[in-house]
Amino acid sequence: MKMWSGRFRQPLDPQFERWQRSFDFDRRLLSYELAASEVHARALKNAGVLSADELISVLEGLHQIGEMAAASKGFVEDDEAEDVHHFVEKQLVARIGELGYKLHSGRSRNEQIATDLRLYVRAAIDELRKELAGVCAVFTDRADQAGSAAMPAYTHLQHAEPVLVAHWLLAYVEMFLRDADRLADCRKRLNVCPLGSGAVAGATLPLDRAFMAEELDFACPTANSIDATSDRDFVLEFVNALSLLGSHLSRWAEEMILFSSQEFGFVQLPEAYSTGSSAMPQKKNPDLLELVRGKTGRLIGSATALAVTLKGLPLAYNKDLQETQQPLFDATDTVLGLLPLVAGWMKAVTFDHERMNDAAQSGFMNAWAAATYLVNRGVPSRLAHEQIGKAVKLCLEKNCELKDLTLNDLRALHPAFDETFYDCLKLTPVLAIHDVAGGTAPARVRQGIAAAKKRIESLREEVNLHANA
Repeated sequence: MKMWSGRFRQPLDPQFERWQRSFDFDRRLLSYELAASEVHARALKNAGVLSADELISVLEGLHQIGEMAAASKGFVEDDEAEDVHHFVEKQLVARIGELGYKLHSGRSRNEQIATDLRLYVRAAIDELRKELAGVCAVFTDRADQAGSAAMPAYTHLQHAEPVLVAHWLLAYVEMFLRDADRLADCRKRLNVCPLGSGAVAGATLPLDRAFMAEELDFACPTANSIDATSDRDFVLEFVNALSLLGSHLSRWAEEMILFSSQEFGFVQLPEAYSTGSSAMPQKKNPDLLELVRGKTGRLIGSATALAVTLKGLPLAYNKDLQETQQPLFDATDTVLGLLPLVAGWMKAVTFDHERMNDAAQSGFMNAWAAATYLVNRGVPSRLAHEQIGKAVKLCLEKNCELKDLTLNDLRALHPAFDETFYDCLKLTPVLAIHDVAGGTAPARVRQGIAAAKKRIESLREEVNLHANA
């Protein structure tokens, strides 16, 4: 029996009926549908719609459905079920008889799918934040292991200044921790319960909405039944957060691809995450990195599809909203598939610290430190900048570095130069000069590593708190 067919005189066109079904993809919401249905059943009993014995029968039937689904994937293969709600009703009636139809008293599929999706996204956020904590921990561990190793930092993809390798890796930790925070913010906004909203105007029975919200660990019931049944902001916000996370992963992948090329040679690709060429025997290709970069386009596409689907819908529920589920599921699966692989790659990768260190000491990356030397000797900053620029120009003519210029060369540019200038050009003082919070001075980077570890531990505690709730 369909859930809506009473007023219809003709059956659905068979092709249309197959085409409009959502059970093929929304069956993954089954556990959330069962959880919400159990709570609704208890609310019906509290409202006097179900007797105590009827409640026991309904709960036992729902429990059996969950057990069958867990025991056999084939159990959820159903060519007749229109959606996950219809499937549960069919299975419940098959187990406890017509009493199963009573479960739908006072509710609508509009509020059911809104509730199921909130439960799904909430659980996905908890899982993603757990994986992000693992990724951040690996990056932080590699930063710790890098010690005093240095590398070039780039602006405009040109040599800029030397930084510690650890400082570079911690930049990605910052990105991923922001992603975890964004997901936490999304979780707060979505954590309200639509149950009791009915189809659009609210339930037709005196259901205790606060009770149902508390039972499902929501912060409170939704405030407006029209909004509750049509709101998919949380889906779009969630997938947008995933697309930004994907962008961060893509930036990381692109840098690793560049740095693993022979032109850079900073990174040695781990063979466990690379493949070869069918034509060129010498090749080792950065497949994981390229796929991470490529899948970001898929995430952005999912966010775009959701935005376009939602942009012109009148209130309240419209069947268009069915089309928001597949981009949601695909984006979630994509990122959950990526994060453990990124963590594994980062554990396995080898950095050529010697080559990185050498590169950090060429290409005039000590020029700002040289200008700072003049500033510290009373030369105005703009004039110091100009004099060091002239010194670089002289080096290019002589095909040498700043440290190779003679004192006479330097004093011809400005009398403030003396023999102490050459000490300020060495790597250690160049790094140490950035001794501000968040800078690349070794002591500051050690502080950054310690702070990152604390934040990761805090993230893990938050995730565990939700898991144990």
